[in-house]
Order: sequence, then structure tokens, then C-alpha cells
Amino acid sequence: MQNVIAINAAGRQGIITARATSDEMLLARIADGDRSAMHTLYARHNVRVHRFVLRMLRDSTASEDLVSQVFLDVWRTASQFEGRSQVSTWLLSIARFKALTALRQRKYEDVDQDEVMEVADQGDTPEASFDRNRTSEILRACIAKLSPAHREIVNLVYYHEKSVDEVAGIVGIPAATVKTRMFYARRQLADLLRNAGIDSIAA
Repeated sequence: MQNVIAINAAGRQGIITARATSDEMLLARIADGDRSAMHTLYARHNVRVHRFVLRMLRDSTASEDLVSQVFLDVWRTASQFEGRSQVSTWLLSIARFKALTALRQRKYEDVDQDEVMEVADQGDTPEASFDRNRTSEILRACIAKLSPAHREIVNLVYYHEKSVDEVAGIVGIPAATVKTRMFYARRQLADLLRNAGIDSIAA
């Protein structure tokens, strides 16, 4: 039984590794001018990048334009990727820089982010659906009260499932600072939710 578990675990790890290697191979081909590789990379990552940018800009049209700029940069600079992070992390780093630049140009002082609405289960009763939407609205409102730096960490960790080290690379701060911001963000968010009538949040 243990052997089977080990094999399955190794298989899953192999899939993860293959995916990362595949992205790196695509970048190598893009650096050589391979347009089909560019299309494949775009298809694989454009939705993730768009969601990340949209939470920062809160403007669908501007976000779509910025995503195009991100992948245009990838086409131009693929040879500069050094493999020190995952390709998805590198893409979000580029997207973050461009989004912050766009916000400064628009004279926004706050990097605000809409959080994803939970889709109500088709089998929900009207009451359950109402409660779900209300909780989601309260959560978004509470997250909006966090500082821009704390909201950014929550976004990357919970919504983009990035590790502490990956977040550190994207934001450009030490991993210890990421952990500290996450700790205070969660504590503040828990207090805000408690005051709003929600007793706890997932760890």
C-alpha cells in the first residue's frame, strides 16, 4: 500500500514538474521566435494574469489591454527568463509592475481589489443563496479595509495560491516580510469579520 502511495505521489510530482518544464521550454522556443509556442503560453496563462490585473485596476477594458502588454513583453524578453522562479510567478511580476504603473498614471492612491464572488450552488434555496451572497459581500468589504500591502498579500496567497517565496519574488520583499504581512492581514481581517457578525474565517 505504501508503495502505491509513493508511486502516486511521484506521479503527481512528475506532472507538476512536467508542467513547469513545459513552460520553460515554451519560453525557450518563444525566445527563438516560435509563434505557436507564444500562443500556447498565452492560452495557458492569460486568464490567471487577467484576473490578477483586474483585481488591481477594477477596469475590464484596461485590464485586457494590460494583459496584451504583458504577453507582448514576454515575446520580446523571453530570452531574459533565468528560471529562478516559476513562469507563472514571472508573468505575475511583469503584470504587477505594469498594473502599478497604470495606477500611478491614473493617479490612484490605493491599489484596490475586487474579490471573486462565490457562485451560488444551483441547489441552494433562496435563503441559502442570499446568505452566501451576503457573506461574500461582507468579506469583500472587509478585505477592502485592509491596507494595500496586506490586500496584495491576501490576493496572491489565497486567490493565486502562491507560496511565501513566490510572493516575495513578485512583490520584491523578503519572505519574512511576507509572513509578517500575512499574519497581520489575517488578524485584522478576522477582527473586521467578527465586527461584521461573522465569527471566523478559514485558516
